[in-house]
Amino acid sequence: MTAKRIGILTSGGDCAGLNAALRAVVHRAIRNYGWKVFGIRDGSLGLMNRPLNYVEFDLKSVGDDMLRLGGTILGTINKGDPFAYPMPDGSKKDRSQDFVDGYKELGIEALVVIGGDGSMRILNELCRKGGIPMVGIPKTIDNDVAHTDYAIGFATALNVAGEAMDRLAPTAASHHRVMILEVMGRDVGHIAINAGIAGGADVVLIPEIPYTLEGIARKISEVRAEGRNHALMVVAEGCKTETGESVTTLQSGGQARYGGIGQYLAARLAETVEAETRVTVLGHVQRGGMPAMRDRIIASAFGVYAVDLIAQGKLGRMVAWQHGQVVDVPITDVAGITRAIDPYGTLAQTARGLGTYIGEM
Repeated sequence: MTAKRIGILTSGGDCAGLNAALRAVVHRAIRNYGWKVFGIRDGSLGLMNRPLNYVEFDLKSVGDDMLRLGGTILGTINKGDPFAYPMPDGSKKDRSQDFVDGYKELGIEALVVIGGDGSMRILNELCRKGGIPMVGIPKTIDNDVAHTDYAIGFATALNVAGEAMDRLAPTAASHHRVMILEVMGRDVGHIAINAGIAGGADVVLIPEIPYTLEGIARKISEVRAEGRNHALMVVAEGCKTETGESVTTLQSGGQARYGGIGQYLAARLAETVEAETRVTVLGHVQRGGMPAMRDRIIASAFGVYAVDLIAQGKLGRMVAWQHGQVVDVPITDVAGITRAIDPYGTLAQTARGLGTYIGEM
């Protein structure tokens, strides 16, 4: 009997733990099912471009060192929608059929996609167009994929933010400063609120809960009244100004990205709080580096389960972590849906219970 041929690709922004998931898929597919596994390079581009850009994995190519590698050995892409792909002349072209034709040319029978909510939406549309059997694995440091408690990359990003808090606290105390830590997260505050609770922040600002400058200033005054000469703030990059405006920077290629809310708040607080303020922006430091142990475990569990789903014929599904175990949910229930922080949930209530200012409902 001919061995089944499956493909795997990583899409969207990189994060720690992607290689651990790749390794798990290859080990499970080859060791337990005798299948062939093809890694698609640079996300959807690997199947869209000609010649096709891929590699066939064997067990020697996915050693234990992959568990410790950040990023993705396959490469990834987080721009260029295949349904409206930007061309050199500035026009947009539908290249979705190129993807479908590439899949057929490679001769694979199912595709494992490791991506965030945006990637899941686009790849699900591509696979539906071409009748391609697909299984999804969630990854994003933002941890905003619906129906899963954890996505690959979040644990490592949180560890980095927590370590930054531990390093900022003593220097804040030494210089009697207000330290503002700006963390990633796009339109959700999972990194910010978790890091704020774990790092003892006095103020945590997240996109899900509005705030006022007066409220922040009041909290800093309370800290001083309690006898402390410094304060710690964590702010998610997607937080808006108190008047509801997004703070962004223009990237190469003309794309607007979140960034700058920390500096904005520092400037505004200087007008109301008599304290020296410093801002630290972690940026992509949170996405790189060696994966945390939890990310390696979750990624490994996701990879094994994804292959088992293909073996069982359960396609059009995404693996998910719920209540301490791996389950699967329909990709249609996930694609394009954002999992936000509940303003009245456990994390928000915990922060409030600790006296942390997290905004005003």
